[in-house]
Amino acid sequence: MLGALTSFCFMAIGAKELSGELNTFQVLFVRSAISLSIIIAVIVATGKQQLFRTKRLGWHGLRNLSHLAGQYGWFIAIGLLPLAEVFALEFTVPFWTALLAFLFLKESLTFKKVCAIVLGFIGVLLIVQPGFKQVDIGVVIILLAAICYSFAYISTRTLAATDAPLTILFYMCIIQFPITMAFALPNWQTPVGIHWLWLTVIGVTALSAHFCLSNAMKYADAAVVVTMDFLRLPAIAVIGALFYAEQVDVTLLVGAMLMLSGNVINLSQPKAKQQPLKSE
Repeated sequence: MLGALTSFCFMAIGAKELSGELNTFQVLFVRSAISLSIIIAVIVATGKQQLFRTKRLGWHGLRNLSHLAGQYGWFIAIGLLPLAEVFALEFTVPFWTALLAFLFLKESLTFKKVCAIVLGFIGVLLIVQPGFKQVDIGVVIILLAAICYSFAYISTRTLAATDAPLTILFYMCIIQFPITMAFALPNWQTPVGIHWLWLTVIGVTALSAHFCLSNAMKYADAAVVVTMDFLRLPAIAVIGALFYAEQVDVTLLVGAMLMLSGNVINLSQPKAKQQPLKSE
């Protein structure tokens, strides 16, 4: 989880540094190119060429179109909002996922899920404060990005039943690579100097963040992972304050805590009752 937290923070810093410097699609194109190269090298090194094949190309297409839209919105929002606010509003993804799973996958809305969704929306209202301050276009963009991420997560859950994680990552890059290239080339700006450093950081951390997060799930309960994932909010808030003179409102922290509480409630599992010992 420390690896995941570090990766997410460095990816956000890279996006912030390149905001206004390079076209967003160009950044996403280079990210896809770097990630694709790494994944191909890993699969070839393992000798498992079957990981390049899938029978569910349609689901991969749906997943990656929604994921790409979410990534584009996330990078745009990074340039418009304080880093901490982007991360806080990104925590709405589990609530949108629960709603979308109910609507499209016919999953039940349990009492825990409803409580999590209610706490999540209260948290969003505290952060956005509609009616009390002007709603920034960046807020709308990051919330739409969160909804797109939710579609991607639902697709990932469906694909995970048949495809390996490396296969899912490979098709993420191979599908997004030509799309981002098509949008990047008309407005291409040749990166110079420090641009290449931040592009490399984004390309590497985009993979390492998901790799570390998925592996953390193997060794800890989901509720523990989600709680630790929340630590990237205060971490990025400190980075924003130190390097970009960004201020963090108390309402943002309170709203984010409500969303964290909702996530933990939704993921909490009752302790199993101890079974009596059987006599020999």
